[in-house]
Amino acid sequence: MTRSLRPSIYFNVHLVSDSTGETLNAIQRAACAQFENVQALEHNYYLVRSERQLERVMREIEAAPGVVWYTISDEALRGRLESFCREKGIPTLPVLDASIAMLSRHLGISANQKVAGQHALDDDYFERMEAINFTLAHDDGQNVESLTGADVILLGVSRTSKTPTCVYLANRKVRAGNIPLVPGVPLPPHIEKMGDKGPMIVGLKISAERLVQIRRARLISLNQDEHTIYADEDAVRDEVTQANRLFQRNKWRTIDVSRRSVEETAAAILNLLNERRGHP
Repeated sequence: MTRSLRPSIYFNVHLVSDSTGETLNAIQRAACAQFENVQALEHNYYLVRSERQLERVMREIEAAPGVVWYTISDEALRGRLESFCREKGIPTLPVLDASIAMLSRHLGISANQKVAGQHALDDDYFERMEAINFTLAHDDGQNVESLTGADVILLGVSRTSKTPTCVYLANRKVRAGNIPLVPGVPLPPHIEKMGDKGPMIVGLKISAERLVQIRRARLISLNQDEHTIYADEDAVRDEVTQANRLFQRNKWRTIDVSRRSVEETAAAILNLLNERRGHP
């Protein structure tokens, strides 16, 4: 199959939410997946519920113009964001408005405009919050000594989407932690000694070509030189090779994230967890 030689197009997308931003992330990634050689440089703003928070968001939008997608219930905040973007000539999209309007017409009633209304304070909610708190406390190699309490531990080199995958899993009530694989830095000794009765360890694999592409896009979004050892092809290839050898030596489960979305990676991990627990 012949691959397109057209260079990638990079653009800024600002995702502004008064809740967790999960809806925005899913819709944005599904839309961008329909375009070849397009790389969205995501800027995420969650739990935006005050004028002060919105002011910071607008400053960052002005500094890196692009498109703005939002889910904000408060009419005053919505109005300020829309007016600001209109003055700056920045396209905006209230991603839930069309769905809410359709349901309102069909049901013959008005929406209540409740912030994060999908999150009821029931047992599921508190289990999810407990998993999220655990995940945040064990992100990026933090508190490795207490990772024995995790359901799953993700290992991978930088930019393999370890953190967003863990957060997605936490929203499914999975206690997830992650440890970055850094060249020249050994894993904590007890991680390789964990047996089958400990947390499930999953290695996130990625092709060197794809990783270079992702890292260069990241450097561009930060206005940094993309031609550094962090994104050097030979260095990245060696880094990926060492990670794969580690996974193979320990016989850990692996998932190739080269062309997977965070949602697809998380779904694969959930399937592995269910198999391990003997669930259908």
